[in-house]
Amino acid sequence: MADATRVAAAASSRDPAVGLAAVASLRGLLDSLEELQVRNARDQGWSWQQIAEVLAVSRQAVHKKYRRFGF
Repeated sequence: MADATRVAAAASSRDPAVGLAAVASLRGLLDSLEELQVRNARDQGWSWQQIAEVLAVSRQAVHKKYRRFGF
């Protein structure tokens, strides 16, 4: 948790090199967490429409993004 808190704090740094690196790290973490939860939802029988509604995107967008993972 301390690492995530440190990276989140660094995202508001006045130094663009520090802030942008932190944003890139957070983006990677977010992508990993979203993939994990989409997989959990599909494993539990959720439709692409249900997932899309929770993520506030279109069904087509979420399906296109995750169909390559085979779930």
